[in-house]
Amino acid sequence: MPSHEGRPSCRRSARRSALFAAAVVLIVGPGLMSPGSAAGSNTLRLGIDAADLGTGDPHRAAARNDRAVVDMIFNGLLRYKPGEAPLIEPDLAAEIPRPRIVEGKQVWTFHLRRDVMCQPGPQTPAYRMTADDVVYSLRRAADPQRSAYAGDYQGMTVERVDDFTVDVVLDTPISSILFFPKVADYAGGFIVCRQAVEAAGGEGFADHPVGTGPFRFDSRQPGERVRLRANKDYFRGRPLLEGVEVVYVPDFEERDAALRKGDLDVIFGSEEADWFEAIADEESVHVDVFGVGQVITIHFNTGKPPLDDKRVRWALAYALDRDVFRSHFAEGVVENAYSPVPAAFLPGGLTHDEVARLGLDYAHDKAKARALLAEAGYHNGFHLKLVTSQRHHYRANYESLRDQLAPFNIEVELEVVEHRIMHERIRQDENAIVIYVAWRPNADVFLTRFFHSASTVVTGASPDTNFSHYDQIDSLIEAARSTREPARQVRIWKQAQIKLLDDAVAYPLHYVNLVYARGSHVDYGHALKAAMALYPQFNEKTRLEN
Repeated sequence: MPSHEGRPSCRRSARRSALFAAAVVLIVGPGLMSPGSAAGSNTLRLGIDAADLGTGDPHRAAARNDRAVVDMIFNGLLRYKPGEAPLIEPDLAAEIPRPRIVEGKQVWTFHLRRDVMCQPGPQTPAYRMTADDVVYSLRRAADPQRSAYAGDYQGMTVERVDDFTVDVVLDTPISSILFFPKVADYAGGFIVCRQAVEAAGGEGFADHPVGTGPFRFDSRQPGERVRLRANKDYFRGRPLLEGVEVVYVPDFEERDAALRKGDLDVIFGSEEADWFEAIADEESVHVDVFGVGQVITIHFNTGKPPLDDKRVRWALAYALDRDVFRSHFAEGVVENAYSPVPAAFLPGGLTHDEVARLGLDYAHDKAKARALLAEAGYHNGFHLKLVTSQRHHYRANYESLRDQLAPFNIEVELEVVEHRIMHERIRQDENAIVIYVAWRPNADVFLTRFFHSASTVVTGASPDTNFSHYDQIDSLIEAARSTREPARQVRIWKQAQIKLLDDAVAYPLHYVNLVYARGSHVDYGHALKAAMALYPQFNEKTRLEN
């Protein structure tokens, strides 16, 4: 069956590291059922770990509970192939364009499909999408008053050529690796329907989004659910589902019980090993483990003693063991990473073999760690006080860090705080060691935000998440960004990471795959290896089997 390609049952999925993707779940909890979502209907019920929908505006959607909804309602000029990100294919565009240079500027010409209909909205009828909608959308994405992603669209102009042709013009030419994500079905790349936005206004549009995708917004019960129904005029064909119901159930035990009872079809799962073992006996349930997972990296602050000594940072790297960190998660949920840019998902990452050949994988070596500490004058160790979030990804890794460093007389005192408070305090440069969990869309963003001097917390020109206070690869980051040759760009990104690994400013730890559970009757309609939308993706091919 199509839905089972590349997706193992729960007994195997935890052991299949090849299944990556991004996922979001729409939730229905026990006691929240409605006649329209009764078992046996053709509406898929998705349970998600959130209290409500934040926004239906795709240019502001960032959290998992929002991205899942907008993914089903909207399209981009290009799209990440469902279940197989980061592969790119045409979406609203008829084909993937090639750029040309005109008077020093880079021009990408998009020829649009002519069979795309904007969905009807509360104040607007359905109408054929044209270049006017595309120009309006990309200009809107570049407007900081209307978009959370405006910074990605600076130096870009969008021009209408005719009803079904659009030119995107870049002042500074860039490679396809950096350009395609800007116009794909992710973040600011979503195309909205101009007439619907202008008729409803920004807030009204966020409450009742109108796009061109396989599902239409139907209704919302705040704090409970969002209902979507099939878009019968979808250009790829009418969906096999009648609709999708997104019901918000923050409590995992409640979601889990609802799935087993049959009151939910798909849920956002758990990375805990105990749950994987417990659900393995459920014949009617399958667990899918996929990416693109968030990358977890340990950042060493080169501006704080004793980590300002490279020998100490080398010692810490040799003292740590990635496999010990990994043991705190269910098998297959996390996989080791060896460069800040994850090679499993993005061009420009370094594989384990590449790093090991250079001796920069820092294979666990207690003797080397002790010798380096002694050489640096810390044979008696030292004390660190670190703040951590209470969330599992953070707390489990910080606690493992503490326990692994203890035999080297390095005392780590942990203070556990709310997730929001941790983010505030690490941005005030409080921690000498920061463990950070994040996904970024390409190598340039990973390296710029974490390792360019301008991004240094507190003191940088544009303070962001350079917790290491590192300033030795600025020229490489900038050189890679300016080249239009993807192969050369990848080489420079790798060179930059070799330099920062040699300086031991960061210890790439692992990436965390997404975990979703589904009833065996759910057929996603595509392979599930990796997705950018933070959920398994439901589209016109998704179905519920009898």
